[in-house]
Amino acid sequence: MNLLNEALAGIQPPDDACAAQAGLRLDSLTKPRGSLGRLEEIVRRYAAIRRDPEARMNAGAICVFVADHGVAHEGVSAYPQAVTVEMLRNIAAGGAAISVLARRFGYPLLIADVGVATDTSGDPIPGVLYRRIAPGTRNFTTEKAMSVAQTEAALEAGLNVAREAIASGATLLGIGEMGIANSTSAAALFSALTGLPPATIAGRGAGVDDAGLRRKVEVIERALALHRTSLADPLAALAALGGFEIAAMAGACLGGAALRVPVVVDGFIATAAAVVAGRLNPGLFAHLFFGHRSSEGGHALVLERLGVQPIVDLEMRLGEGSGAALAMNVIESALALFREMATFASAGVSEKLE
Repeated sequence: MNLLNEALAGIQPPDDACAAQAGLRLDSLTKPRGSLGRLEEIVRRYAAIRRDPEARMNAGAICVFVADHGVAHEGVSAYPQAVTVEMLRNIAAGGAAISVLARRFGYPLLIADVGVATDTSGDPIPGVLYRRIAPGTRNFTTEKAMSVAQTEAALEAGLNVAREAIASGATLLGIGEMGIANSTSAAALFSALTGLPPATIAGRGAGVDDAGLRRKVEVIERALALHRTSLADPLAALAALGGFEIAAMAGACLGGAALRVPVVVDGFIATAAAVVAGRLNPGLFAHLFFGHRSSEGGHALVLERLGVQPIVDLEMRLGEGSGAALAMNVIESALALFREMATFASAGVSEKLE
């Protein structure tokens, strides 16, 4: 059994009994019942996923996957492909938004090159994990972005990075990405897997103008037509339209779920990875927290179609895992309230609070 099949076989439903037990403690805390709103739901879900009624939190970690896309050559991005490797260096050096947030919240940052066009592995960037599949995907307007073997390798790369984070003590994972043109790939996957038309999904990414957005939609429409026979199967759709970093994030979602560790999904591109992973394991969303509602493209429409509610909405569209990091801090705050607030009995407070 390969690593992917092993992870899929290992994913079990969250334990509702643990959620119920956590709920009893929530109701015993010195507050009106339900007054912490969705924070209480977060605690119950965390307890159920971890199968731990005490909802113990050890540490968080963020996995950022970086790769290039062949479709960038279609002019769908406002930035040249060289920016991917430049941002890889910036993230590792501590200068990117996700670097600042991870440092601020104390989350180890696992940065994985899974397919950047410029290969720096000969002179390794400090802090980068090299899990390279190839120097970028192929242009999916003319051929499949990845072979099935490459797609499986990228999924397993993400699984392994998630496992590394969990082996180091993480009980909460965030996922993020960087890769010029990856919003085009994500929008194509959304259209393929949800049936939503590209014109309602595609956004401006890193800042394309109106002409660039029209070109982006047209590129996606061409790709969907070219690969229409592959789109019914999630693995085949991922191979045809995806990216190495998107596949790796999908693998990280599966890896976290198999090891009973909640995964916090970032924005537009990370959600595309979660959708693919959810098609591979239909019960997967019960193991995920959707970190934020991105202002990129049709992300709000996609979240509505999926029936999921993000933790925060700050009108961000940066990627990198930045929204996931902020949401993880909200989750940690909810768990701290659960563990550290006094109960009515321990504080000697009357239980009739209005």
